[in-house]
Amino acid sequence: MPQVPLSTLIEAARSGTQLISFPTDTVPALASKPDRALLIYEAKQRSETKPLILMGGELDHLWDYVAGTDKERSIWQQTAAQYLPGALTLVLPASEKLPREMNPTDPTTIGVRVPNHPVARYLLRQTGPLATTSVNRSGEPALRTIEDINAQFPEVLTFSPPEFRALEQELAQTQREDAIVGSGLPSTVAKWTGEGWEVLRQGTVKLR
Repeated sequence: MPQVPLSTLIEAARSGTQLISFPTDTVPALASKPDRALLIYEAKQRSETKPLILMGGELDHLWDYVAGTDKERSIWQQTAAQYLPGALTLVLPASEKLPREMNPTDPTTIGVRVPNHPVARYLLRQTGPLATTSVNRSGEPALRTIEDINAQFPEVLTFSPPEFRALEQELAQTQREDAIVGSGLPSTVAKWTGEGWEVLRQGTVKLR
């Protein structure tokens, strides 16, 4: 049974030995250590032309993976501070720190996001940024429940439900009031063009 304690999820993610899944504010994430991201492509049967998202528990954990001028970074940080944590993915120029496996056919860019979900952020603070995407075979709908994930991806580690509920209750005392649990709606994807933002996918967040 792939349902495991939090400590096992963290160790698997840190070591890169197995894929893990955890809830977010949109749909559950399929995740790996960034330099082991090819495991995600293999599991999903996903084309390497489709990049993954680098998800972190804090904004400060993501900036080393992107590269830009001081002026650009200031704009990115202002936008991120306004909308993140939340359902917004910013596609930015990648730094040399980013493993090529995250975006095999175009390693010059990377999408970054901080989810507005207390358990996801707690986990990501322990593991560091992870390569993520939705849990599903390529071209199929995103899976929404632990039962469906366990059935279709038996090799993927998921939260033990009792431990997840206990952690969720513990974190509820300190979480943001607008924290969202599994809306099922996609994140907005906005790419930096060098002069401004180009919305590649309109989701729940609308850039102003």
